[in-house]
Amino acid sequence: MPHTYYDFFAGGGMAGFGLGPAWSCLFANDIDPKKAHSYRANHHGGAELVLQDVATLTCADIPGTADLVWASFPCQDLSLAGKGAGLAGKRSGMFKPFWQLVRDLNADGRGPKIVAVENVYGAITSNGGRDFATLAAAFSGLGYRFGAVVVDAVHFLPQSRPRFFIIGVRGDLRLPEGSIQDAPSSVWHPPALIEGQALLSSAARSRWLWWNLPVPAARNLALSDVIEEQPQGVIWHTAAETDYLLSLMTDLNRGKVDAAKQLGTRKVGTVYRRTRPDAAGVKRQRAEVRFDDVAGCLRTPSGGSSRQTIMVVEGDSVRSRLLSPREAVRLMGLPDTFILPERYNDAYKLAGDGVAVPVVRHLADAVFEPVLRRNRLALVA
Repeated sequence: MPHTYYDFFAGGGMAGFGLGPAWSCLFANDIDPKKAHSYRANHHGGAELVLQDVATLTCADIPGTADLVWASFPCQDLSLAGKGAGLAGKRSGMFKPFWQLVRDLNADGRGPKIVAVENVYGAITSNGGRDFATLAAAFSGLGYRFGAVVVDAVHFLPQSRPRFFIIGVRGDLRLPEGSIQDAPSSVWHPPALIEGQALLSSAARSRWLWWNLPVPAARNLALSDVIEEQPQGVIWHTAAETDYLLSLMTDLNRGKVDAAKQLGTRKVGTVYRRTRPDAAGVKRQRAEVRFDDVAGCLRTPSGGSSRQTIMVVEGDSVRSRLLSPREAVRLMGLPDTFILPERYNDAYKLAGDGVAVPVVRHLADAVFEPVLRRNRLALVA
């Protein structure tokens, strides 16, 4: 019998890829028609997907009873790159109607066994920690025992992508042995999270758990492994375009390129364009490169500066181009069988808004499935 889940703010359904075939989605929701198209293309038609604003849904729209509720609610107002509106913002404020549905499900006797909420790292510190306290109070107020972790996709994929996950287990359920620990872990609980937990209300702290996640094996996938020589959807820059990109670099970043040239081997790096103040305080566009075989965090294509560029150096040869759509979804852990949107921006947005597939699998292995197995055994006993 499969485990069951609801997928809110589902996007292309990456959480489902992470959960895998042992899980069955009873209900999914998103408001973006283009993402919904991708979800359906990659989830056997996606009959469970409802294209509708979460604020207009009611408990009656949601079928059955799910083991897990997954929600990757909008991050823009919580992001360090955002304007600081936090949970009061128009987009990240969608947490409120989502949580009302969770409350209604509990009141209807259909409270999910596990609720997992994903967002950007900035959710911990947004509004001086008050937004984190609001999330914690939501879980605590429904009687869930809960804790949070920060998992960087770089443990599994060649992409730097730290994300915040708050995971709650219904108060009447038993926790499996070894799933929690007495103190925070330096791998999963950064100082900002520890500080935020200390500032929670006494009621929330009384229900707090330090989740015990295993440290994964060393990653064996490098950025160079996912890069295509003949990509679809993008073309290599002209020499003049690459020279212009190099001209936007500071001496520090040009030095990285020069060092890569001296190696005489193929080095693959990534470049983001950012606005930085110069020595006089004047804001200028800069190109910043990294050659550590890890991509920068994928973002949505809100402007040219947010599109990641690939730079390949082989001796004196320097080539550049945009990251391809296929490379972007590979960096999220999706298989090459994943059906891509036709337009570049749609594919890049889908990837940038998604959750890394192997991170979801790690959480399922470490928390979701052990909790469900423990409580199924308890019912049998």
